[in-house]
Amino acid sequence: MENVKYQFTRTLRCKNLNVPGTLGKLATAIGRVGVDIGNLKTVHLGHYYTIRDIEVLLKSQEELAHLIEEVSKLPEVTVLEVRDDVLDLHKDGKIKMVSINSINSIDILRKVYTPGVAEVCKLISERPGLRYTYTNISYSVAIVTDGTAILGLGNIGPVAGMPVMEGKAALLQELVGVSGVPILLNTTDTDKIVETIQYIAPTFGGIQLEDIASPRCFTIQDALEKDLDIPVMHDDQQGTAVVTLAALLNACKICNMSLEEAKVGLIGLGAAGLSIGKFVLKYTGKPALGTARTDASVKRHAEHGGTPSGLDEIMRKADIVIGTSGVEGLIKPNMVRKGQVIFALTNPYPEIAPEIATKAGAALAVDGRTVNNLLGFPGIWRGTLDAMANEINYEMYEAAALAIVDATHEGELVPNPLDPKVHLAVTHAVARAAVESGVSQRPLDNDYFENTNVKMPPWM
Repeated sequence: MENVKYQFTRTLRCKNLNVPGTLGKLATAIGRVGVDIGNLKTVHLGHYYTIRDIEVLLKSQEELAHLIEEVSKLPEVTVLEVRDDVLDLHKDGKIKMVSINSINSIDILRKVYTPGVAEVCKLISERPGLRYTYTNISYSVAIVTDGTAILGLGNIGPVAGMPVMEGKAALLQELVGVSGVPILLNTTDTDKIVETIQYIAPTFGGIQLEDIASPRCFTIQDALEKDLDIPVMHDDQQGTAVVTLAALLNACKICNMSLEEAKVGLIGLGAAGLSIGKFVLKYTGKPALGTARTDASVKRHAEHGGTPSGLDEIMRKADIVIGTSGVEGLIKPNMVRKGQVIFALTNPYPEIAPEIATKAGAALAVDGRTVNNLLGFPGIWRGTLDAMANEINYEMYEAAALAIVDATHEGELVPNPLDPKVHLAVTHAVARAAVESGVSQRPLDNDYFENTNVKMPPWM
C-alpha cells in the first residue's frame, strides 16, 4: 500500500484543562483520525488550563474537518483557533527594499540624495564601469518569470507565482547577501520576453530565469546569453542540473558505483531533464538514455548528444534513473530493478515514492524534496558576481556541484541546504572557476578566499 504524503499543515490552538491525561487524550484523538503531529508549543501555562499550539500534517480539507470534529468531542479540550502558518508567513509578502544607511539628518540626506548624488551620477556617466562600485547593480539579480511552469502547479500565471519569486529573493539575500528582485512578465510571447529583459538588464548584475515552460525557456536563454553582457541562468535548467549532479556523485559513493561507468536514464526531457542529460554527458563523456512525452523533446535530447529510448528500456537497462516527467506514479514498483538508484524528482508528486522504490529493490531512492536547488543557485550567483563574470559556463557549474559534494558528510546524499558553509564553498568554487576559465573580469587572489564578504545568516 502506498504511503500518502501530507499536503498542507494547520496549527490548532487548543485550551486544555489541567487534568492529568488531557494531552494524551488529545494526541490519541489526533492519531485516531490518521493525522501526524508536527511541532507542539506551549503558549500559556495556567493554574486551571494550558493553551498549546499543535501543528498537524493533513492530506485534505475533509480530513481537517474530521479532525476538528473528533477533537471537539473531548470535554477537557476547546479548539480556540485553526491557523494557517504558511499564509501567515506570506502575509504582506516576504521581502522589501530597505535603505542601507539611516537617513536621519539633513547632512545625510544631502549626501545620499540631492545635491550629492549628482556627483556620483556624473562620475558613472564618464566611467560606466564605476556602476559596479557606486550602485547595487553588481549584487542585484532579476528573478524573471512568465508564470507558465510554477513548481508542480503548471501555468498559473506570473502573479500567482510571485510567492515563489519572493522566496528565491529572500534566500539569495539571507544566504549570500545578493539582492534578488522579482520581475513578473504578463506575456508568454518569446520575443517580447527577450526584448523586455534586454531593456531592464542594465539594472542588474545577472538574470535568473524562473519557472518558464519548455521549450520556450531554451530559446529565451539562448537569445539572452547571446545578446547580454551579464550572466544568465535558468534555475530549472542549470540550477537543478548542478544539484542533481552533486547528488548523483554522492549516491554513487554510497552505493559503491561509478558515475562514469553507470548507465543513466532520463524520464522527462523538459527544462530539468534536458539539462541534467547535458551535464551527465559533459561530466562522464557518455550519453544518457532519454524518453519524454513529445517527439520534439526526445529529438532535442538527441541533438544535445543524448540517446533516445523508452520508459521500459530505461527501467530495464539504466543503473541510475532520473525522473522529471511531471507524471505522478509513472514508475511502477514492478519496473524497479534490484540495485537501481532512482531520483524521482517531480514535485510535489514524484514518479514513484522513495519508500516504494526502496521496497521494490532500489539501492537508493529519493524525491525532489531531497535534491533541492537551494544548494546551488545562491552560491553560483555570489561567486559569479564576485568574479564579475559575464557568463556562467559549464566549468563554473561543475565546480559548484563538486563543492556541494565536498561539503556533504559521509553517508549523506546532500548537505543541509541552510548550512552557510555550503554556500560559501560554492561561492568560492564558482569564482575560482570563473577566473581559471577566463570569463572573470576581476582577478581573485588568496585574500578573497580568506576574507570573503559573503554575508552569513543572522543566526550564525
